[in-house]
Amino acid sequence: MGTVHVLNHPLIQHKLAILRNKNTGVKEFRELIGEISALMCYEATRNLPTEEVQIETPVATATVHVLSGKKLAIVPVLRAGLGMVDTMIDLIPSAKVGHIGLYRDPETHKPVEYYCKLPDDIANRQVYVVDPMLATGGSAVAAIDFLKDHGCRNIILMNVIGCPEGIQAVQEAHPDVEMYLAAVDERLNEHAYIIPGLGDAGDRIFGTK
Repeated sequence: MGTVHVLNHPLIQHKLAILRNKNTGVKEFRELIGEISALMCYEATRNLPTEEVQIETPVATATVHVLSGKKLAIVPVLRAGLGMVDTMIDLIPSAKVGHIGLYRDPETHKPVEYYCKLPDDIANRQVYVVDPMLATGGSAVAAIDFLKDHGCRNIILMNVIGCPEGIQAVQEAHPDVEMYLAAVDERLNEHAYIIPGLGDAGDRIFGTK
């Protein structure tokens, strides 16, 4: 099974507490999603390969480490995943961005694809699939299915909040995919919402109902 990393860093947990609060407004919610995503990105890129190069500082020659050319891609699951992209791009500006559009059928709770646009060389990249919520896991599994259909073999899934049902679904469908989460909540309710969760992440990011 792919490794599941739950990031219990104090800064992430503090920001997550504010994020969950029902009284947190759209502007602050959007900013917090970005800040948490940046902190998670820092951890999720920890094992990227580096190489030594020689540079000149103002006073001497130094041997330093730079990324060794591993190409990266960030693929948000629309629409809530968009809230995680900008701050990740700030950290890794050379990454390309793809988009996968899914919505959850209100009756079956199954994902339905409506859009998929990926970089031409996506198969050669380390791909970070991002979506704030991992509920049933259906959207994450479908997004990873699409990526594998396009030849991707190096995939990491990043979610702000998940639950045991979603984690299990991803691990069973894609045991090779590593997962990063800021929190794993108790369960899903009868409407397939995470409990205690934070509500609908897309609505809270974009101010819709």
